[in-house]
Amino acid sequence: MPRPAPILASEKTAAALLDMKPAEFRSLVERGALPGPQEIHGFARWRVADLEAIWTGDAMDTGEFEA
Repeated sequence: MPRPAPILASEKTAAALLDMKPAEFRSLVERGALPGPQEIHGFARWRVADLEAIWTGDAMDTGEFEA
């Protein structure tokens, strides 16, 4: 049976998905450049779909580049 695809990621895993060190990832989250985590009973987890939308460009705010 195939292993199910993860829907949530820890900070370390989320950083790795974006090829970053956890400290770099944390800094971008704190500055608001990356989405924050969802809190699940005291555990911080990032939605993998949100991270995928960042690297595919689907999460881009096109209004940022309007003249």
